[in-house]
Amino acid sequence: MASLKSIKKRIVSVKNTRQITKAMKMVSAAKLRRAQENVVAARPYAKKLGEVLQSLAGNLEGDLHPLLEKREAKKLLLIVVTSDRGLCGGFNTNLCKAGERYIKEKQGAFEQISVMTVGRKGYEYFKNRLTVYKNFTGVISKPTYQVAAKLGQEVIDGFQEGEYDQVELLYNSFRTVMTQDITFQQLLPVVPEEKAVVDEAPVEYIYEPSVGELLAEILPKNIEVQLFKSMLESVAGEHGARMTAMDSASKNASEMIGKLTLQYNRARQAAITTELMEIISGSESIKG
Repeated sequence: MASLKSIKKRIVSVKNTRQITKAMKMVSAAKLRRAQENVVAARPYAKKLGEVLQSLAGNLEGDLHPLLEKREAKKLLLIVVTSDRGLCGGFNTNLCKAGERYIKEKQGAFEQISVMTVGRKGYEYFKNRLTVYKNFTGVISKPTYQVAAKLGQEVIDGFQEGEYDQVELLYNSFRTVMTQDITFQQLLPVVPEEKAVVDEAPVEYIYEPSVGELLAEILPKNIEVQLFKSMLESVAGEHGARMTAMDSASKNASEMIGKLTLQYNRARQAAITTELMEIISGSESIKG
């Protein structure tokens, strides 16, 4: 049986750990509200912009802009958005494993598959498993549109130069504090929306200014907006996952403290009983 001193030392250690996990939960709870507000504000704009582009892609020829070019998909780029920090349960691990499964499934369909990681945890996971095309760390904790624009330009330049023919985005979409959805989204080329079969005559659009000028402005903007939204979703999901993980850790610490306290009391009682028995035995031997 462990000594009283060692049990007491473990109790103090677990109590200190519980204080840390409670503090981390409170910090994430404070940050989550603002992150959730940012996500809610960004979603409608990103969704509508994506819908507009899908509609345009279905009515325009691919040669009007390089980002609409439909070519044989031989090279795939997978952008994985994770966090820079851990201690958030399976938030990063589940996402990275999903990305790894996706890559294995697509290896037969593509001649080359590259990975771009946004966040330190994604880079640490993939760097020993395959070659990371590009890595961006230190940008996800406080995402800004300027950072998303820089990432978007990297993606656009690579697509136009033929480094890859298809771009997929993988991130954790925030649903609730306890739930994050692993989401795959195709960024390039833009996939036309599926149209219902109707008997009506097709609608003709008048573009002002010209179609080329419109696409030159809206296509890069869509890449930036979708990347920015994925970063906001990931940050909100990270704080929600960390809240859940730290709450669970605090509860486990409390249970452990209870068990250790019971063990300490039993050991203390056994020690007292042993001392009493020794005193009584010594007294009886003196009398004898």
